[in-house]
Amino acid sequence: MGLKDDLERYREVGEERRQDLAEFIQYGDLGQSRGDSVRIPIKIIDLPSFEYDQRDKGGVGQGEGAEPGDPVGQPQPQPGDGDEDGEPGEEGGEHEYYEMDPEEFAQELDEQLGLDLEPKGKKVLEETEGDFTDITRTGPSSTLDFERLFKQGLKRKLAMDFDEEYVREALKVEGWGPATVFEWARERHMPVSKAWIDDAYDELDGDEKSTWASIEEMEANVEKVDTPTRIRRDGIEQIPFRREDERYRYPEIVEEREKNVVVVNIRDVSGSMRQKKRELVERTFTPLDWYLTGKYDNAEFVYIAHDADAWEVDREEFFGIRSGGGTRISSAYELAAEVLESEYPWSEWNRYVFAAGDSENSSNDTGERVIPLMEQIPANLHAYVETQPSGNAINATHAEEVERNFRDTDNVAVAYVTSPEDVIDAIYEILSTEDK
Repeated sequence: MGLKDDLERYREVGEERRQDLAEFIQYGDLGQSRGDSVRIPIKIIDLPSFEYDQRDKGGVGQGEGAEPGDPVGQPQPQPGDGDEDGEPGEEGGEHEYYEMDPEEFAQELDEQLGLDLEPKGKKVLEETEGDFTDITRTGPSSTLDFERLFKQGLKRKLAMDFDEEYVREALKVEGWGPATVFEWARERHMPVSKAWIDDAYDELDGDEKSTWASIEEMEANVEKVDTPTRIRRDGIEQIPFRREDERYRYPEIVEEREKNVVVVNIRDVSGSMRQKKRELVERTFTPLDWYLTGKYDNAEFVYIAHDADAWEVDREEFFGIRSGGGTRISSAYELAAEVLESEYPWSEWNRYVFAAGDSENSSNDTGERVIPLMEQIPANLHAYVETQPSGNAINATHAEEVERNFRDTDNVAVAYVTSPEDVIDAIYEILSTEDK
């Protein structure tokens, strides 16, 4: 393998790592990981090595017995070294373990599934001052938004502006007084006040008041200058600032919310839940636990086992326990509702309620009890995972009933897992429902 081939190999590493993650979730030994560290087996990658150019017979001395194309700096094989039997590639590839924390695991899984879930913060942890983007009517002079004040004053100046010389010429029309000129100016939408006209009329000499024989003569001989032209020519002597235009900048208050999450994992432990079904539950729920741990600042987990009754267990018991009793799934939701209400209020906690089993349930329990309880428990997401390695049993209808009832609901997911190959699709179905 040459350097070009090795560089191409490196480009494939990212994709292979994602494949390693998927294979690990489906078939790997999940027990080697801890809640704060996920151990992913990865294939050992050969480092690049330099080789002789086949066309170049010279080069670095390799010692006796070296041939063109042999790797530089490596001892040459001697008779008897290595395996005597077998063909290249018969043995499985070597593996090492790459340890990632749950946050990195969540990022990798997001990339694997094409998701990017943004966890919702609930409880306000801290309030900090951000940029000075908010505005108030009062404040210290150092925070006065002078630019805004100037713009408001300039807009007012432009709105109040008129050609004073043009109006003065109208006052010189014979027989016209301040009242007539005021009416004339208003008809032409000139924002001039009656007081200004009175003062300007009083400043005229007697002879000036009969300069023009008529208003038509004045308008024909005097050019009205518009506001932009006058400002470019004369500039602006003053801007009319008013206190009502004053605004003061203050920092935006940024709320840092603690992203708390509680995950309630529910599992059927009745007699029908044999080993393969239990393994599929663990293979689906464990990556979801790691994922949510990585997404949230503070993640807590509640594990509930049930047959005809329900009780809390620790994580180790959850995946291994088995009972010989019957099945009443509603008992688990009743206990979940009690725990969530007393310890994890909806106003402060994000909630996920994940249940799994083989879809077998006591008669009418799903429709009469489970579905109403799911509707009554506020949660970011409810999910049910059916694990039936041999396909649906005749009385395994719970998943179908839940799916049918919540078909138009955006916070309930139902997934079907018959083998490890279905696990990634099930996780995607659950998490993509949350992403909608």
